[in-house]
Amino acid sequence: MSVDSKTKQEKKTITFMVELYCKKNHKQKEMCSDCKQLLDYALMRIDKCPFKDTKTFCSSCKVHCYQKEKREAIRSVMKFSGPRMLLHHPILAVSHVKDTIKNKKER
Repeated sequence: MSVDSKTKQEKKTITFMVELYCKKNHKQKEMCSDCKQLLDYALMRIDKCPFKDTKTFCSSCKVHCYQKEKREAIRSVMKFSGPRMLLHHPILAVSHVKDTIKNKKER
């Protein structure tokens, strides 16, 4: 998988997770401003990642470039959305799990 396709997949996954989290927890039709800011921040961090050609996900990185409060917020989003992805977007969920397992084997 090329760096561009990995980056595109990672952005698609995090976008879906934040949208699902916001929809289920904040119960608004549009994404709330806090979740939008978090998503924008996460997408910016993905774009600026100096290791994007060698890593799969931020969680597998040795350098944590997220600000502490943003890191905690994104963990909450992932903890909530991760298990629910299988129901709402099974293809994306299976792809994410497959990449996570592959990354753990490589480490």
